[in-house]
Amino acid sequence: MGIFKKYFMPNEYVKSIFQIDIAKLAESGVKGIITDLDNTLVGWDVEEPTEEVKAWFQKAKKHGITVTIVSNNNERRVAEFAKPLEVDCIFKARKPRGKAFNRATKQMALQPDEVVVIGDQMLTDVFGGKRRGLFTIMVVPVKQTDGFVTKFNRIIERRLLQHFRKKGYITWEEN
Repeated sequence: MGIFKKYFMPNEYVKSIFQIDIAKLAESGVKGIITDLDNTLVGWDVEEPTEEVKAWFQKAKKHGITVTIVSNNNERRVAEFAKPLEVDCIFKARKPRGKAFNRATKQMALQPDEVVVIGDQMLTDVFGGKRRGLFTIMVVPVKQTDGFVTKFNRIIERRLLQHFRKKGYITWEEN
């Protein structure tokens, strides 16, 4: 297996968090979700959780899955978003570095094989999760606009996706 595939190829790829089957995750032994915030749960410029996002978090809770928001964004942004959801959060996570993933897993008192990482970026969420041996689910970004660093990351992501398509690794397509 190539190094790029090992660390950058998500285990699953879906259009949005709402396509993730929470019941199926729970049945497979998943007890925790580490999720990114910006462009994963809502657009980067949406300050509060939508009703749909609130319902998704409730569904996870109903199935016995603990969710922790792990974001590279600042404390105010992340904590204010997480508060109405009543979930733990880690801000200024410095993904893809592993400390935040380890901390979230430890806070949830779970083993790596019980945790799934959900995010919209290959170079932060997928790479960070896979380096820690976590199952990763990549979502299509909620918004098509990004900050400066993310724009740079998206260029690299597109090249990696092209590489994976060429090698025949991808069984899903972006629409």
